[in-house]
Amino acid sequence: MAGKTSKTQVTLTRKAAAKPSAAEPILLSGGNPQIAKGCGEAPVQAYIAVMPGWKSGVGRRLDALITRTVPNVHKAVKWNSPFYGIEGQGWFLGIHCFTKYVKVAFFRGALLQPLPPGHSKQKEVRYLDIREDDDIDEAQLAVWVEQASQLPGVRI
Repeated sequence: MAGKTSKTQVTLTRKAAAKPSAAEPILLSGGNPQIAKGCGEAPVQAYIAVMPGWKSGVGRRLDALITRTVPNVHKAVKWNSPFYGIEGQGWFLGIHCFTKYVKVAFFRGALLQPLPPGHSKQKEVRYLDIREDDDIDEAQLAVWVEQASQLPGVRI
């Protein structure tokens, strides 16, 4: 029976072919990268590196702006999203990829002036959605980041 392939071998081959390689990120619903949780710079940079398409450039710009504005910022990836905070004081901001935009969540955004434009079902949270062709007002974003970093953070 040389040359025959069993049904089990075919099934195993198909399963192996369906798995992405280690170099390919797994994208969750809406195109958000699946990244293992972790604290520090490395998991955040790993997330940014696998943000799909144009979103990776936005991620790099956001991370650089946040780090410049809050030099002592604490970083982590939780629930497949980068979080930024002040160590021992909680998180003030998170980033998440969606199909057509990158969402910046200000966890105490209702206290920022002027208010970030995106409403939330959560009373204190405000959002900024960044789409592919949007001009990012980095000066305004830096003001929000600085204000947010000075407010009590949230425990997540």
